[in-house]
Amino acid sequence: MLTLISLWGSSFVVVKIALQEGLTPIAVATLRFLIAGGLFSIILLLNKARQPEYTILIQRKDAPIVLALALSGITLFFSIQYTGIQFAGAAMASILVCLLSPLLITAITTKILGENLTRKQSLGIIVAAFGTLTVVTGGVLDFQTDSDYLLGTLILLITPVLWTIYTILGRRILSEYSPFLLVANVTVMGGLFLIPISVLEDSFFDFLSLSTSGWLAVLFLSTTCSLIGYCIWFRVLRDAGPAVTSAFLFAEPVVTSVMAALLVGERLTAPLALGGTLIFFGVFLVTKYL
Repeated sequence: MLTLISLWGSSFVVVKIALQEGLTPIAVATLRFLIAGGLFSIILLLNKARQPEYTILIQRKDAPIVLALALSGITLFFSIQYTGIQFAGAAMASILVCLLSPLLITAITTKILGENLTRKQSLGIIVAAFGTLTVVTGGVLDFQTDSDYLLGTLILLITPVLWTIYTILGRRILSEYSPFLLVANVTVMGGLFLIPISVLEDSFFDFLSLSTSGWLAVLFLSTTCSLIGYCIWFRVLRDAGPAVTSAFLFAEPVVTSVMAALLVGERLTAPLALGGTLIFFGVFLVTKYL
């Protein structure tokens, strides 16, 4: 997980670099997951060639869950996240995704298990809510002067919901499949669903104009963040459970904020730092007393 948060924490900044190349958010997501899906498919076919009994497809009965995973964790999630990064920045995206997702995952899994939240957990939710409000408003008193920032933060608020759905559904089906097989099928399907969106947007062939740095950014996202990262996520999710796994996401915004300041010149404002701290403390209270 420490390796994963380093990769995923840097991915927000790498996405912004790709966006600065002139690609649209949909184009970045499509290119990333088509390449990642191709890599997963090659590995599955090689495994099948070495072991004829090796299974490369999910069973038909589980197709609806895999479909939901592909949409919530790939197609919709990254289309929305990359759009939010374009408007509000990498640090903002990291804070909302990585700190609010564990809060939602813990709250929902606790509800599913029929347990009541303690007073400290309830306090944590309240504190995190104030932190979210601080981050979203960003200290901007007149939204008309910074409408892109407001739009980006509102868009990014959808991503923790999608990641929560993705994590909980993934946990349910992991007992039947290996993490790699599940991630491979979800990645391929999610990437294919992005193609018609990219075609409708008329951005599918924008990769033809990418520079070397743009290609390196996309390849980094495809190989380390998708191929390696998702396998780590599902492996730890299977072994440690959703609440514990998600708690490691707390450190991602730190990685993102530092890299965003160093590589793309983002400024960590006081409201962003204060809001992120409040969310961190709130989520800590919620998850500490599970």
